Amino acid sequence: MNMSGESLLVILLVGLVAGWLAGQIMRGTGFGLVGNIVIGIIGAFIGGWLLPRLGVHLGTGMAAAIINATIGAMLLLLLLSLMRGGRSWGGWGWGRRW
Repeated sequence: MNMSGESLLVILLVGLVAGWLAGQIMRGTGFGLVGNIVIGIIGAFIGGWLLPRLGVHLGTGMAAAIINATIGAMLLLLLLSLMRGGRSWGGWGWGRRW
């Protein structure tokens, strides 16, 4: 697979925006700049795999890619938060209360 510099830049940009958006929506679950990029890129793969199987098609283009990656990143952050046993979604989680 041969990837151009522009493609890599677009992937990093989508990952950064999606990771940042997911961190803002899921309040308090951000992982810093590099972590948000990684969460966003992994979220793009999750969203790209899961949403078509659920019958959700967002279209093409940069905005659709960012929305798709953000949905996937939010699911990933929710999963990570539940696995850590921490609080999620603004302090209301299933983790320990003491």
